[in-house]
Amino acid sequence: MQLDHVTLVAPDCDPLMRFFVDIAGMRVGPRPPFGVGGYWLYLGSRPAVHLIASGVGASASSPAATRIDHLALRIDEEIEWRALLERLDCHGYAYQLADVPLTRERQLFVRLAPAVVIEFVTAES
Repeated sequence: MQLDHVTLVAPDCDPLMRFFVDIAGMRVGPRPPFGVGGYWLYLGSRPAVHLIASGVGASASSPAATRIDHLALRIDEEIEWRALLERLDCHGYAYQLADVPLTRERQLFVRLAPAVVIEFVTAES
């Protein structure tokens, strides 16, 4: 298992994107059509930072706070993915599965606390 990416949610992703591109040396790359604005920022061949546009906050006049939404861990082996599912079920963790649009990847999300989400991602078998 390895760290796959970190997701930041912000009312305006452009300044964050500019920082990661202009200062950190990342590049904007392909991103599936999730139905919400944002960017995937690449280090080498993999997207390391996902930026997601959050819209507005609790009131229509106040922007939502920028926050770290989740971190994702990549699992490359099918046997390791099945073992993860077994451990989650054995320990009684609730999780949500999803397919990434236009890719052959699966996601699994575990909410550990109200603002703490861990994503596991793997290639579909």
